[in-house]
Amino acid sequence: MKFIVAKKNGPHGLLLVITDADIVGKKFEEGRLQLDLSKEFYQGEEKNKKEVLLLIETAQHLHLTGKEAVSLGVTAEIIEKKKILWVKNIPHAEGVAGQ
Repeated sequence: MKFIVAKKNGPHGLLLVITDADIVGKKFEEGRLQLDLSKEFYQGEEKNKKEVLLLIETAQHLHLTGKEAVSLGVTAEIIEKKKILWVKNIPHAEGVAGQ
């Protein structure tokens, strides 16, 4: 599985935007909910699972979209399953790493 990872330096440290590579560039809408993965915010470098897991260790905040990306956050115990937002069967979650 490939991921697209964007690094954003914010006032509270490094934010990693991790998205399943196969959904970047797409838009999902369901009712009032929207995931617009075509925005520049989601553009980044292609990484494999091992590379992403190493990057997660350096981040303060995670922004995960897609089944594989969110699964990494759950496995790393950063994302609680009950806090996952679903839009058109695409999961999205945000979490604070290093806690």
